[in-house]
Amino acid sequence: MKVTVVGAGAVGASCAEYIAIKNFASEVVILDIKEDYAEGKAMDLMQTATLNGFDTKIVGSTNDYDKTANSDIAVITSGIPRKPGMTREELIGINAGIVKDVATKIVEQSPNVTLIVVSNPMDTMTYLAHQVIDLPKHKIIGMGGALDSARFKYRLSEALDCPASDVQGMVIGGHSDKGMVPLTSLATRNSVRVTEFLSENRLQQVAEDTKVGGATLTKMLGTSAWYAPGAAVSSLVQSIACDQKKMFPCSTLLDGEYGLNDLCIGVPVVLGKNGIEKIVELNLTEAELNKLKESAEGVKKTNQLLEL
Repeated sequence: MKVTVVGAGAVGASCAEYIAIKNFASEVVILDIKEDYAEGKAMDLMQTATLNGFDTKIVGSTNDYDKTANSDIAVITSGIPRKPGMTREELIGINAGIVKDVATKIVEQSPNVTLIVVSNPMDTMTYLAHQVIDLPKHKIIGMGGALDSARFKYRLSEALDCPASDVQGMVIGGHSDKGMVPLTSLATRNSVRVTEFLSENRLQQVAEDTKVGGATLTKMLGTSAWYAPGAAVSSLVQSIACDQKKMFPCSTLLDGEYGLNDLCIGVPVVLGKNGIEKIVELNLTEAELNKLKESAEGVKKTNQLLEL
């Protein structure tokens, strides 16, 4: 199993590290445009192999896509990160050009690859990938909902004063501060709905804190977060590589599901060896469905900024 991670910045390096530590891939290739940067990250990570007990080979490369040939899965993290005060949508001009170039070169070397897009604005970058490369739609996945859901579960566990492992919850919709739809009505603690424990006002606060989770960290750190995004990506990669058939909310191209068409947005999917193996249509409340449709309108407006 060969995995390529394009972009050796904080998110890309974190993603590569988690994949290596989980020890399911034979090789991870890290690619970056900065001279010797990916090579340095790969060497540093390889020097942790005996300490962390993994056998995955990690290779770094400066913009040499030949090294990525025959990758089973490729992750695109490259692009400029958010700075304090920036929205994900404001990154579109620069990141669209980067994602288009990277996706095209990856598929040239690995025509059967499954592609995971992380670069922001993620839903629009995933949609762009569908427009510029020749891959089946189930082979192009946007990572956003998995991260947003992890943040949702963190906030729920905080409100419930319980371990995060007790909590199940999901965020669908666009990967943006305004577009996320935390499904508070379906969230549970050990199969008991959290509405049994938390007031409507407290749940609303949890939802709002979740939606600005990325912006909150960007303000605190001075740049985008990386540990949780890297871990979220690695979970998607592992579910595909190991054919785990786990369910995650991911950005996928919709063709009538949830009454939506011709856009990529976060909905629950089953991930296995073929990429997206099933799109799961939830029985949403009327309010949740309306919020999802509002989120879709926001994503479409951002998509209109693309120069296709």
